[in-house]
Amino acid sequence: MRAFGVPGVAIAVVERGELAWHRGFGVADVESGAAVDADSVFECASLSKPVFAYLVLQLVDAGVLQLDRALVDYHRPDFLAGDDPRLERISVRDVLRHGSGLPDWRAHPERDPLRTIAEPGQRVNYSGEAFFWLQRVVETVTGQSLDQLAQRRLFEPAGMRGSTYTWNAHAARHSVTGVPAPGAQPVVETFRAQWPLLQPLAEAQGKPLSAWTWDDAVRALPLAQAAAPEGMFVWPGDLLANAAASLRGPVQDYARFIAHVMRRETRQEWEIGEATRQAMLAPQLAVRPGWLDKGLGWNLERVDADARWFFHGGSNAGRYKTFAVGDPQRRRGLVVMTSGGGGTGVYQRIVRAATGRDMLAFDL
Repeated sequence: MRAFGVPGVAIAVVERGELAWHRGFGVADVESGAAVDADSVFECASLSKPVFAYLVLQLVDAGVLQLDRALVDYHRPDFLAGDDPRLERISVRDVLRHGSGLPDWRAHPERDPLRTIAEPGQRVNYSGEAFFWLQRVVETVTGQSLDQLAQRRLFEPAGMRGSTYTWNAHAARHSVTGVPAPGAQPVVETFRAQWPLLQPLAEAQGKPLSAWTWDDAVRALPLAQAAAPEGMFVWPGDLLANAAASLRGPVQDYARFIAHVMRRETRQEWEIGEATRQAMLAPQLAVRPGWLDKGLGWNLERVDADARWFFHGGSNAGRYKTFAVGDPQRRRGLVVMTSGGGGTGVYQRIVRAATGRDMLAFDL
């Protein structure tokens, strides 16, 4: 941690499909010196995506969504390009397997329409934009905000009590403060800096941030822009929970989640069905043929002829680096969250030491 300039790390282990161990190391805040503990809330970064994929698959199981139906059949946001017919062919499945053909993020969403950069369903194009569009679809078909849906369908029944896609009193009290990697040029913080500025607006409107939908964000945008440094809020998406990146929580919560991606001895009613779980961990699009694939929300790495591990990494604001990996056959898993821009070097060493495997994922 000292070598990579990482002040805080949290690790959790899953054994036999259950949370078995978790521990924090270092400090949650360099200035205060407060230790990382069981309540410490980390930015999960792109580990947000597999959790959202699980929520989407719950809705597929419930018949609310269909994997191979086009997103435009459910919701057509006004930021889509009007001259791009490929947008009509992007399905729910395409989003979850990163085959939408959309870019990761637009540089100027306030003025540039969203358009494809590749044919949907043909190749992997990692895309946060696609997940955000699917989030709008989920909001439309359920009538709920992302965090409301996540709390009801997953966080509460799975015991993920410290997790949220937005901001609340617990997150404000326990969120760790990340630092850039040694020698790196600091970049502007996003969620960690934005949410506290939005909290007074939410209180004034009498509606918690966790309940905000797109329409709430549209109405609040002028007020947010007036209260924040220039450029912090440029479009309504900056005010909303983000299915691709804004999840935060303690490391043991995420370990509880990946335990539910394993085969369950007794499946509870709220969990995705066994066939759906297997589809989530089945190859959908090849990244490196024969070795690495995209599943539904997860990346997959072949470890022998008949077995694949699922994994995902995350990086937010050059300050938060995260990684989760699971062995579904042996029902084992590992989650590492760090609060430093140099955290990749830390979590890779932890994964190698704990699993005995140098993952191909580390060379992507």
